[in-house]
Amino acid sequence: MESILIKRLLLVCLLVSTSSPVLAEKFRLQDIQIEGLERIEAGTVFTYLPVKVGDELDENNTARIARELYKSGFFKDIQLRREGNILVVTVQEKPAIASLSFDGNKILDDEQLAKVLTDVGIAQGRVFNRSVLERLENELIQQYFAFGKYSVIIDTQIRELERNRVDIGIHIIEGDAAKIKQVKIVGNTVFEEDDLIEDFESGLKPWYKFWGSRDRYAKQKLQGDIEILRSQYLNEGYLKFDIPTTQVSISPNKEDIFITINVEEGEQYTVNSIELAGKYLVPEEELRSLISLESGDVFSRAKIVKSNDEITRRLGDEGYAFPNINAVPEIDEESKKVDLTFFIDPGKRVYVRRINFTGHKTTRDEVYRRELRQMESGWYSQSNVEASRARLQRLAYVEAVEVETKRISGVDDFVDLDVAIEERLAGSFNIGAGLSDSQGAVITTSVSQENFLGTGKTVSFRINTSKVNTIYDFNYIDPYYTIDGVSRGFGASFVSTEASEADISDFDSDQYAIRVNYGIPLTERDRIGTTLQLRHTEIDTTINTPLEVQDFLRENGTEYDNLTLNTNFTHDTRNRSLFPNKGNRQTVGLEFSVPGSDLEFYKVSLENAFYFPLGETFTLSLSSEIGYGDQYGDTSDLPFFEKFRAGGFDSVRGYENNSLGPRDSFGDSFGGNFLTAARAQVLFPIPFLENKNRGRLALFVDLGNVFEEFDDFDSGDIRGSTGLGLSWITGLGGVSAALAAPFNDQSGDDTETFQFNLGTSF
Repeated sequence: MESILIKRLLLVCLLVSTSSPVLAEKFRLQDIQIEGLERIEAGTVFTYLPVKVGDELDENNTARIARELYKSGFFKDIQLRREGNILVVTVQEKPAIASLSFDGNKILDDEQLAKVLTDVGIAQGRVFNRSVLERLENELIQQYFAFGKYSVIIDTQIRELERNRVDIGIHIIEGDAAKIKQVKIVGNTVFEEDDLIEDFESGLKPWYKFWGSRDRYAKQKLQGDIEILRSQYLNEGYLKFDIPTTQVSISPNKEDIFITINVEEGEQYTVNSIELAGKYLVPEEELRSLISLESGDVFSRAKIVKSNDEITRRLGDEGYAFPNINAVPEIDEESKKVDLTFFIDPGKRVYVRRINFTGHKTTRDEVYRRELRQMESGWYSQSNVEASRARLQRLAYVEAVEVETKRISGVDDFVDLDVAIEERLAGSFNIGAGLSDSQGAVITTSVSQENFLGTGKTVSFRINTSKVNTIYDFNYIDPYYTIDGVSRGFGASFVSTEASEADISDFDSDQYAIRVNYGIPLTERDRIGTTLQLRHTEIDTTINTPLEVQDFLRENGTEYDNLTLNTNFTHDTRNRSLFPNKGNRQTVGLEFSVPGSDLEFYKVSLENAFYFPLGETFTLSLSSEIGYGDQYGDTSDLPFFEKFRAGGFDSVRGYENNSLGPRDSFGDSFGGNFLTAARAQVLFPIPFLENKNRGRLALFVDLGNVFEEFDDFDSGDIRGSTGLGLSWITGLGGVSAALAAPFNDQSGDDTETFQFNLGTSF
């Protein structure tokens, strides 16, 4: 750049001395004229001129004039001449960049690439300087190198346009990313290399992560891995741990990357004493109980951070939203011991001025406000804020919740809470389908709105006109019938069943029912629900009705009016209602017909579901269900249409719905009084699905069966299946599918390799 400028200055001096010898004579400037301008204003040029009207001009000034104008960067040629006492400056402007276009880029979008070019002086509307082209290409190459794209090719095309403008087209051939072939730690003696790199984002890709990108090199990922390595040592007491060098080498064919990290471990330090200083506000003993370290423990940065967080949370519950907790270590190099002092400055007690909701488009503001446990005008409580977020997150029509605590300018004892809500579709159109050799395709439909008109109320209407059932069912639930969160709902249904079409015991029935239900919250996590239902049932037999059904009808009649009460207790700590990845849910239920009903029976059940996060990607899900029912009073047995059945999505996938359990005299599924089922799943995101909260896959093992009585249970009769499941929320609702391989199945079992459901039940 400097050599080009010197050459141009010499050329200007030569032109001035040969073509305009008059400039060699000193004269006083009467005017300055600028020629050749196209886009640049004359006033802009005058700001760069080192002379003005009235100055004396001689040959010593000419080089300085040309030099200052070239430094502006606007011109590619400058000529000076004298006309009388007038200085005429003739310029040729550099072209302007009319447009920038990119082609072939995938990893970096157009906006990211434009920012990179702006940093080197290339942007739409700016002056184009050919001297920066090489720098432009090098900068883009470095950006791609950071993503492991070492074979990237940048081809820049300059097209001249009218009015001294240019169009810059950048064609990019990204090529394949180089794959990591080895990550090596050098200098480690305390820990095994495999243990150190286990949590790295960079490394060899596990065989089961066929969609993963762990073996793709990225500079940012490696920097994060180095911090992970540093944290591993600091958490084990190696305070002087250091990483002096890191080498990244690439094979000659630019396809393989080898990473070497050199470490200096140092010696291990332990905790000698722990002290508290500052203003406590809560009892010292309580604060000490929140500190994860004790005297004699190995020094751990992670435990110090955890202790700081726990103290911050505790003070936050007292209204001190912005405490300053500093753990200051005093190191004794001789004994390799550390004295820790936690300095506590709680700051001022903070009150919540306003709670603002954003992002909700269909739901009324009050629907979300009633879930809050942090109140406006009350003092700030960290626990209440977190409880509010958790309650909002568990709403079926909420995708995600973010809560931000914002300071108020000029006020140090009030804050605002900004709650950003991302809603999901609250309505669904449900289609269920199953494929089997015996039934072919079975389809059901329903329409449900869990957030009717943005009120948070549930309104659903189900219609099923399959060859098995004709169902009309209406349901309404108000989750906040009272301000305390007591819910109330109503429902009515008509169900006409031809059981023979479902490969279960053959009978025809018509059922009419009306119901009312209530839900009573006991704590934030516990709830009691109760449903009172009046149902009229009519049973008809056919020529294929088995003896078991005929015997029951002969002893108990064919028409029944039953008043049933269903009560359940639920404990729910899941972090969300759909696709949870931590927490658990237990439900204990009791259903019985009120004494005096035509049929007197009871059913008890216990359901458990546990979710354990396995890192950030995988979740282990364990669930089980046990149910038992029997008659009481004058009824001869648990009614055949109330018996437990298993098989299908809700119990053991790979078997037809309701097909497992005891058989009747015709070999059809009859059901039983005792049900047991269990399920183990490893849940993980759907590859390439941008929003990980909208779907996931499952590697599952399902177990279960139904037995005639509790005493008939035999573990050898448990049916099982294993396979791959899918749950995905789409624009039409939730999609569930399973590809299952049954095992321990017996002759006569009705199995299904593929099952599919489009709806909201997961």
